[in-house]
Amino acid sequence: MVPLLSLLVPILVAAVLVFIASSIIHMATPLHKGDMKRVPNEDGVMAALRPFNLAPGDYAMPLASSMAGMGSPEFKAKMEAGPVVMMTVRPSGPFTMTPNLIQWFIYSIVISLVAGYVASAALGPGTPYLKVFQVSGCVAFTGYALGLPQASIWGGKNWGATLRGIFGGLIYGLLTGGTFGWLWP
Repeated sequence: MVPLLSLLVPILVAAVLVFIASSIIHMATPLHKGDMKRVPNEDGVMAALRPFNLAPGDYAMPLASSMAGMGSPEFKAKMEAGPVVMMTVRPSGPFTMTPNLIQWFIYSIVISLVAGYVASAALGPGTPYLKVFQVSGCVAFTGYALGLPQASIWGGKNWGATLRGIFGGLIYGLLTGGTFGWLWP
């Protein structure tokens, strides 16, 4: 077993490398360009929704009030007529990436911390690079990628966007595993 405190450097280095890699993937490649689609007549749809003053949050429509309500003729008619929508409303006003980037970096630290914890509990000092890479990289991949399909399964998110996100998670897992293997005590 390796003390978790001795892994602070690989934890932080892995988080920084993932942050840099994700920035490159999202800003310098077209990989995620098609993840969202523009609504036809965007201005009209926004104008139609504006009077409702929707608070930031997740919404679905139609939305039954209970499981029994999903069987009602009214709910079935709404589902049939459509549109069936799952949407997230964000706060109005200028968009700044700073809070999102801070949250992403903290998230990357947490995943590296968990990967480090599992590797520290499973592996001893001097463990060969490939074994450290295997354990920590797998844990990091799990953290970055394997929760993403839920949004496609239950929320109807585009499977292409989910698969691209999983591919990103694979890259982040490989970077994390490589960092831990490189800096393992």
